[in-house]
Amino acid sequence: MRFSPIPRGVYPGFSALDPEALAARGIRLVLADLDNTLVPYRVAQPSPQLTAWRDALDAQGIALFILSNSRKPGRAQNFAQALGVPFQGRSGKPRRRGYLQAMERMGCTPAQTVMVGDQIFTDTLGANNAGVTPLLVEPIQLAGNPGRYLRYAAETPFRLLGKRRPFL
Repeated sequence: MRFSPIPRGVYPGFSALDPEALAARGIRLVLADLDNTLVPYRVAQPSPQLTAWRDALDAQGIALFILSNSRKPGRAQNFAQALGVPFQGRSGKPRRRGYLQAMERMGCTPAQTVMVGDQIFTDTLGANNAGVTPLLVEPIQLAGNPGRYLRYAAETPFRLLGKRRPFL
């Protein structure tokens, strides 16, 4: 377990993560952030593209699990139910506890798990801290919150380093 903000690759979006390639690396569990990773903020239903990706993961024997920090009551639960996957809301990322609880629930080890997220200081940092491989995706949308622009600007050096060390 190491404290590092550097991801194992930076990908255009979740659909760029090939389920067959993940399975070939021994991955059995994909933990995924919800907002700005799988769907834009406030979107309540999964897209056909997300549903197809979930099905492709499932065909490779890989479970998709939503690991969200959302504080909105029912946000992660309702979305996960619509997608038909397990979830954990208010996960406390970047703390290790949420990652470890999710893996325990799913019967997987850190070596069998990746975390897909759009933020360095929650998703990537927490995954590395828990021994999980962090796969960073570009955020779906930045508009609407000036704080996001500042946060993503601060993440730029780590994103650049992550691009040099792809997992897939």
